[in-house]
Amino acid sequence: MRLKFFHFIFALFLVSTAIVGVKAQGDATNRNGRPNNEDLPKNVKETIAKGRIDREKKDYEELIMRGEEAAQLSEELEQSFAKNNQLTSADQKKLERLEKTLKKIRSELGGDDDDDEGSPASTQTALKRLQNYSLNLVEELKKTTRYSISASAIETSNAILKLVRFIRQGRN
Repeated sequence: MRLKFFHFIFALFLVSTAIVGVKAQGDATNRNGRPNNEDLPKNVKETIAKGRIDREKKDYEELIMRGEEAAQLSEELEQSFAKNNQLTSADQKKLERLEKTLKKIRSELGGDDDDDEGSPASTQTALKRLQNYSLNLVEELKKTTRYSISASAIETSNAILKLVRFIRQGRN
């Protein structure tokens, strides 16, 4: 009987020691398992902040470059269709690249799919709208900062994606 009592007390002691150890470790780290910034020296905090700012600047510049790429692709598609009165296989690949680029832009802006609205009457009309929307998107992206979210840019990217899907389906 005494042996069971001592085993129980010993097990209770081990559990309480483990709980205290885990709590102490949790206090020294944040949710990601990294040390809290309060415990870091000032120069390390500054380095971390500078790195974060540099990443945000780089992400913003990439967002602008993607917008410009989308505008360039849509211009090339419109010109190709005006010249050939149809889309070639190379144009189809450009449409796929344009769709991927727009999805990246939209996700970086924090948007997702929107409800369908009216479809254009022809591929030529869709390509003209595509060009206009792409230029509008670039302008909207340039107006934003890396700290802001543009609802109009998200709506424009959704409209462009719908046009791309319309054109890819080959409706006339």
